[in-house]
Amino acid sequence: MSDPIAETSAQTVAAVARAAAALRRGEPVAIRTDAQTLLILATETATDAALAALGPTPLLALTHARAATLKIRLYTPDVVALPVHPGTTVAALRAIADPTNDLADPMKGPFETRREALPKALFPAIQLAKLAGLLPSVIAIETADEKSNTVQIEADDILHYDDALIGSLHIVTRARVPLEGAEQAELVAFRPGDGGPEHYAIVIGAPSTQSPVLARLHSECFTGDLLGSLKCDCGEQLRGAIHAISAGSGILLYLAQEGRGIGLINKLRAYRLQDQGFDTIEANQRLGFEADERLYGIAARMFALLGHTSVRLMTNNPDKVAALAAHGITVTERVPHAFESNEHNRAYLDTKAKKAGHLF
Repeated sequence: MSDPIAETSAQTVAAVARAAAALRRGEPVAIRTDAQTLLILATETATDAALAALGPTPLLALTHARAATLKIRLYTPDVVALPVHPGTTVAALRAIADPTNDLADPMKGPFETRREALPKALFPAIQLAKLAGLLPSVIAIETADEKSNTVQIEADDILHYDDALIGSLHIVTRARVPLEGAEQAELVAFRPGDGGPEHYAIVIGAPSTQSPVLARLHSECFTGDLLGSLKCDCGEQLRGAIHAISAGSGILLYLAQEGRGIGLINKLRAYRLQDQGFDTIEANQRLGFEADERLYGIAARMFALLGHTSVRLMTNNPDKVAALAAHGITVTERVPHAFESNEHNRAYLDTKAKKAGHLF
């Protein structure tokens, strides 16, 4: 017998994946609510031709974090909207949405902020841009003329996507993979229902499901894990965790959530802002993101699929402890996991301690 809840979740995940892919290609997406339909373009991938095809007087939508950077008054909850006047180019709109060129293009504004209630689909539209790995900004216009070839999605599907995605995660395969310093290791692959990047668990030894397992949540870091970047401590944390766990048994979750969930390209944008003098949290906020956009429910789901409900968590971040607990995983102990800083990441680690409450 089919499971209607599972089928609905699968449909939600698939619908969001289609819409996100369309935005990445620079195509319009129609987002529907009970009251209206909003036609949107991602500010990052839009073209002047696509902007012109939207129709007259669209809106440029930004997050509160980005708006605050530009000193735009916040009259509306969640997002702000600026009218797009005739003759405005996509390049001009992108200059407002993308902070990496603020120093080269500093003369922005004054801005007209829309004060009346915004379309309900505007906040989900911003969320969709984030899910597409793009800058959190869209160009939008209300419409009653939905073209048959335009990708369409319900606003509720976007708002419920996180829970649906977590529920769709399943084990695809597992295999023994001897690692340097941890020869008794098994790699377990998890795939989400949206066809997006897989997540992995490195199971070392034979951890019991009857007692708290020594565990580490590690968000992938292409620059640190693979290239040995000195701007962060990710590579050291990854290899150090494997070494520490190999003294007994445990699990390292390798999560496909680069840059605290904003993606590699946006992380590189954040690095560029750091080179301009902003710290890691300020950089994320100037881009329009929260300081941490990761889905910790993914990690909780992975533990549950592996048969574990309680962990001894290797972390310096108290928020990870609280996030796992909020998703049903008991954290019986926080195990410190810190390494020496270097001249390139010292300020980064100081910021994590002072602004994000990390315990070193």
